[in-house]
Amino acid sequence: MILERLAVGPLQVNCFIIACPETLEAAVVDPGDEGARILELAQSRGLNVRMVINTHGHFDHIGGNRYLVEQTGAELLLHRDDLPLFDKAGEHAATFGFKTEPSPQPNRLLEGGETLKLGNLEISVLATPGHSPGGISLYVAPHVFTGDALFAQSIGRTDLPGGDLDQLLGAIRDNLLVLPDETLVHPGHGPDSTIGREKVLNPFLR
Repeated sequence: MILERLAVGPLQVNCFIIACPETLEAAVVDPGDEGARILELAQSRGLNVRMVINTHGHFDHIGGNRYLVEQTGAELLLHRDDLPLFDKAGEHAATFGFKTEPSPQPNRLLEGGETLKLGNLEISVLATPGHSPGGISLYVAPHVFTGDALFAQSIGRTDLPGGDLDQLLGAIRDNLLVLPDETLVHPGHGPDSTIGREKVLNPFLR
């Protein structure tokens, strides 16, 4: 798998470009801002952006959607339970003193449990709600992209609208900690980790 990472926007969201090395078909995960910079990197690697996937609908993870979709014709994917947050992203951003580019509507609404085909890669959609009602993680062995569900030695905040601590902890336990210990965890903010490391060091998971 080809993997590129950029920290974008004022909240330094980790945006990931994942691609099939045989077909050069790519997906952009959480383009929170700076769509032109993201696309420039993808094109510099010879990649064709086919999908834009939001792990959840918060404003800081979707601000680059419009640019990428308009420039590439990529399919936009989001879990259906985050549509209300997605549609109010501008209002949400304003409460924190930010602005965000309105996103086009998703082409496909996810349920969790799907397998997405990207060239010869298979991306498993894992339901990880709790930070938001429709939070998802994306598993491409040995990598998992956890959005704002699981961080290095932390978890996503649950005090925002739609947050639920018990739901988040249950989703992490049932759908993330069951992955192999060597799985590389790529969160929505901050440094990478592994599932094994989080089992031992994450104070929220003890």
